[in-house]
Amino acid sequence: MTIDELKAWRKKNSFTQVKLAEKLGVTNICVSRWETGERKIPSFLSLALDCMEKKGVHTEPAADTPKRKEGSENGRKNSAPKKRR
Repeated sequence: MTIDELKAWRKKNSFTQVKLAEKLGVTNICVSRWETGERKIPSFLSLALDCMEKKGVHTEPAADTPKRKEGSENGRKNSAPKKRR
């Protein structure tokens, strides 16, 4: 893969350097260095990008379950029901 191919792939798939780095598990500095020629693009990168395309690349992270507040379960506070008088 060449520098121009990497840049073209990233732009075609609407990835910033930061988002691509997150998906690949590397730093954004690493992606930047590949694109500027400071570092050699690893041979596995074209395979990784092909896999991402086949799986359906997404720039946004998958929808996670909502974060629970500390001391809560399923988004509800853990408290005893109020007694009726």
